[in-house]
Amino acid sequence: MVTARARFLIKRLEEKYGLVGRVAGRYIAAGLSVELMHPTRYGAIHIIARGGGKVFAIEVVDKPEKLSLDVIKTFAEKAKLVKASPILVLYSNNVKLPDELYKFCVENGVKIRVIRSREVIA
Repeated sequence: MVTARARFLIKRLEEKYGLVGRVAGRYIAAGLSVELMHPTRYGAIHIIARGGGKVFAIEVVDKPEKLSLDVIKTFAEKAKLVKASPILVLYSNNVKLPDELYKFCVENGVKIRVIRSREVIA
């Protein structure tokens, strides 16, 4: 059950950060605290979620067809810098990750989560 304060925070994050805020709201609803756009020397990490003694680095991708091996390698390095478990969130419908990218993610401990978008594609 999500408290009124959490619902308010989720709504504000979605208004301010768009898609990244929407994904961060899911982690807030799960009871984790989040930090958005955490800077590193390789670029910003979209979301860092902490709670229950665990730390997650979350990168949100809305166009999986533009995803490359270099992007995933850089993300894995960002997660190592903050000592977090990397999670790659694919926010799209009908996602099919190429075999080489999937194998790299499995070998390097990058978890993949798929969130189906709410928008109806005509």
